[in-house]
Amino acid sequence: MNATRRQLWVLVLLTLVWGLNWPVMKLGVSGTPAQPAHWPPLTFRALSMVFGLPVLAAALWWLKVPFRVPRAQWGEVLRLALPNMVVWHVVIILALQSLSSGRSAILGYTMPVFSALWGVAVYGDHLNRRQTAGVAAAALGVVLLLWSEFSRFGGAPLAALSMLAAAFVWAIGTHLLRRSTSPLALLTLVFWMTALTTAVLVLLAIVFEAGSWRRPTSPVAWAIAYNAVAVFGFAHAAWFYLARSMPPVASTVSVMMIPVLGTFSGAWALGEALHWPDFAAMVLMAVAIGAVLWRR
Repeated sequence: MNATRRQLWVLVLLTLVWGLNWPVMKLGVSGTPAQPAHWPPLTFRALSMVFGLPVLAAALWWLKVPFRVPRAQWGEVLRLALPNMVVWHVVIILALQSLSSGRSAILGYTMPVFSALWGVAVYGDHLNRRQTAGVAAAALGVVLLLWSEFSRFGGAPLAALSMLAAAFVWAIGTHLLRRSTSPLALLTLVFWMTALTTAVLVLLAIVFEAGSWRRPTSPVAWAIAYNAVAVFGFAHAAWFYLARSMPPVASTVSVMMIPVLGTFSGAWALGEALHWPDFAAMVLMAVAIGAVLWRR
């Protein structure tokens, strides 16, 4: 598979936005190790999406993409929104409070490995030798990055397992999206999946966190703005574009640089410790990406 120039540029921007967002989210819900400042996580995510929806709406209006969804298509929108967005966003923002930003990114981005294996087991996808090597390199990179974190899992086993479960559900959702025959425009689908997820998060925030609401500090407000514009205004649409336009292994393994960026940016911005597996894993992630994107 040869990626087009447009796909590569989208991939680079997506990697930067999502990779840097892990320490941004951690800052928003937990503060820094030097200045811890816990903020209601579901409320943080809900506000990010509430302010992100107008950005998406402006993009649809500017590009003249229709908002309307035929009644017969609402079932498909719900079927795709649940594994691709609802489960993922609820689980990761709760688990992030108990894990470092780098390790959260690593656990979350086991998704490409789950996606490749799920495609082989359920849909009969075939991996050639190069793709198999790429998946193996990505999996080994994840193991290496987790190596120094094993001792911490005793303190947050539920958070770690929850993050892995969310990654598994996201992998299933990626396959459902790729195989969807919905005639809806991609941006229309993204907008309404985001809107449905926003409604769920707002409801959960009201039920479970209304008593903890308070004015956001400047770092929290900045983190919400970053998520609203960069993540929900751009990154999700970019990911769904790649997931639909590239082969399964290429679109999933090619984003494996995101946890590496999340790990190193978290170490730089939040003072999270790095170990030799972090550096070895970066090389393995580069090998994995090259194995699926390099020209034959």
